[in-house]
Amino acid sequence: MKKILLIEDNREILENTAEILDLAGYEVFTASDGKAGVAKANECRPDLIISDIMMPMLDGYGVLHLVQKNPELADVPFIFLTAKTDRADFRKGMEMGADDYITKPFNDTELLNAIETRLKKAERTKVQEADKAEQGKPEHTLKDLFENSVVDKYKRKQIIFSEGNHPQYLFYVVKGKVKAFKTSEYGKELTVGLYAAGDFIGYTALLEESTYKVTAEALEETEIAVISRKDFFDLIDSNSAVAMQFIRILANKNNQKAEQMVQLAYDSLRKRVANALLLLEKKFSSDINGKFVIKITREELANLSGTSTESLIRTLSDFRSEKLIAIHGGDIEILDKKKLRHMIN
Repeated sequence: MKKILLIEDNREILENTAEILDLAGYEVFTASDGKAGVAKANECRPDLIISDIMMPMLDGYGVLHLVQKNPELADVPFIFLTAKTDRADFRKGMEMGADDYITKPFNDTELLNAIETRLKKAERTKVQEADKAEQGKPEHTLKDLFENSVVDKYKRKQIIFSEGNHPQYLFYVVKGKVKAFKTSEYGKELTVGLYAAGDFIGYTALLEESTYKVTAEALEETEIAVISRKDFFDLIDSNSAVAMQFIRILANKNNQKAEQMVQLAYDSLRKRVANALLLLEKKFSSDINGKFVIKITREELANLSGTSTESLIRTLSDFRSEKLIAIHGGDIEILDKKKLRHMIN
């Protein structure tokens, strides 16, 4: 049974209206002034409030203001019951948050229709908010998926998935480094992606429902969390925030691909090698004795730069002579990021 609070200082109107509401099947609470009405609202927690405007102690506007300050009553539908018909009065009440006006004198049908309409609207709002809350709290989150999944270990040069195969899993890099590459018909590799701990791989083929367009290979000892195709799509379908996260990842990946294509087509060899070093420093550098050092083979760096190993080695030698980098055995230390970043094409 819905509870209605009726606040009215005219005793005859209060009793007659309360009787109408009682006959209509509502549980009715009454108050004869605004102050008592606010106290009664806090006590009975009504589903709807009907209040006169002109009352002693506290008028209807004051009642509405105090009710809305209470978080537990702020969403309760509020109807003004008044003899005032001036447009300014209507506007003031609606601006304060009133849901409806019923002017005196009124008939039973007009009163009950207004109440029914507001209660139905409030119920729809509650259902919509509950649905949104349910969607925002799925059974699993993305973090739950990879934290509770099987973790496979890969050695350096071990393939995680291969170009042309059909995807069955989403992969999450827990530890280590991974590269994604394409192989030309002549067997030449081009590195198109680098991944470190915290990155997802293999999602593009899953979302496209196609085969892998690249091969993923571990660059060092790597740990990969394996998430089943079903669990991934169940989460995408139930959690719009996760779906949006992967949309952003895909958009960012497409932007990176477009930028890489432009660099390969128009950048000089020196600039391509400089960009590759900066990318590696950002993704993979390790702090050794206060120095950021890149650990990668010359062949892998050449594949990332889109050049031959011989050309890469000559360019690295030039960079070392110009004191842009230092070479310690097989490791590369960047000495001047600013000059590499602004390398003239």
